[in-house]
Amino acid sequence: MTAVRVGLLGFGVVGGGTVSVLSRNAQEIARRAGRQIEIVKILTRHPEKSRLVPWPAAQLTTDPSEILNDTSIQLVVEMLGGIEPARSYILRAIEAGKHVVTANKALIATHGNEIFAAARARGVVVAFEAAVAGGIPIIKAIREGLAGNRIRGVAGIVNGTSNYILTQMRECGAEFGDALAQAQRLGYAEADPHFDVDGIDAAHKLTILAAIAFGIPLQFSETYIEGIRDLESADIAYARELGYRVKHLGIARRGASGIELRVHPALIPEKRIIASVDGVMNAVLVDGDAVGSTLFYGPGAGAEPTASAVVADIIDVVRTLTTDPQWRVPHLAFQPDALSDGPILDMGEVKTACYLRCEAEDRPGVLADMTRILADLGISIEAILQKVPEAGAHTVPVILLIHKVREAQVNEAIRRIEALPAIAGKIRRLRVETFD
Repeated sequence: MTAVRVGLLGFGVVGGGTVSVLSRNAQEIARRAGRQIEIVKILTRHPEKSRLVPWPAAQLTTDPSEILNDTSIQLVVEMLGGIEPARSYILRAIEAGKHVVTANKALIATHGNEIFAAARARGVVVAFEAAVAGGIPIIKAIREGLAGNRIRGVAGIVNGTSNYILTQMRECGAEFGDALAQAQRLGYAEADPHFDVDGIDAAHKLTILAAIAFGIPLQFSETYIEGIRDLESADIAYARELGYRVKHLGIARRGASGIELRVHPALIPEKRIIASVDGVMNAVLVDGDAVGSTLFYGPGAGAEPTASAVVADIIDVVRTLTTDPQWRVPHLAFQPDALSDGPILDMGEVKTACYLRCEAEDRPGVLADMTRILADLGISIEAILQKVPEAGAHTVPVILLIHKVREAQVNEAIRRIEALPAIAGKIRRLRVETFD
């Protein structure tokens, strides 16, 4: 059979990794796909740039039309990142009848519904395995390997930058700013780390995972997002004393009253395997009614781990070139006319256990006042940790672990406790996830 002709939009880190993997493993890939895969044109802003993977200058271009308007190119691989011009290029490729592979989680999370609708109308495939968790084939696992399950929940560490920072804070006692600076020096964090440390990147990925797990439209705007900027090394240390580790989690859970979509730091019991996922590694827990709890672990970023997922998508697309569109695996796992637009729970209605830390005056009756407020709101306490005051200090740290309760009740408890004259400053609240 004739080779499948591919055009790449972008020749950066992931684009270079994709070229490397396709070139190095060309024969193995052809044996799996059933046809040779040939890169015929690559879009790059800097064709003169020296690269780890040299490429013929004649096949490099700064004009996207040389790829999007070339009728011989059957598959377009988008590696540009961001929303525009990636969105416009992908829609142009679809309109031209080309299949698309992308690693662009922000684009899929925010414009995926539009893109998939266009692809269905044109009868082409949009594959996006590399958009979530880099080299971990989590989308394929949920969409195909666990297709016989009713998925009850998905939770994971899906941002390596935040996970590295939290690992440094725990192992070295570093404060957030120092750990972030270290991540930037090592290339794990961007100069502007906003998307990573403020939870946006994780929320993009969680939006995609929830859609394919529950058969709902992509709803990034409904996701509750909280980053790790405000974490202090003291909280990491107190969590350890209580038998927990702090991780930045994305959690999607289906309940009787709706679906939880939330990204925030959380305490995880040290005995849980996911609590041991350190550094820049990613891990995703999937809970299905038939399979039970499964854990997927691996590198969440990097040139070749991400390229591994991109090339797997390319192979899948090549395999489906002769398949009628109605028999292909649906983009969001469920048939388009069977997607459910179930309610996404407001964060105030979500039930979680919590860690609360405050600075209280070291005198009798203060703890009793705090526990009375919790009792009045129907909140029960699991554990109390009161530290010895430092020499000359007028306040002492008090840490409470409370049982699972509605977020709105915890918010009201925090408001009332902070209003007590004996409480100094704001209460630190972290949620607790035991994965029982």
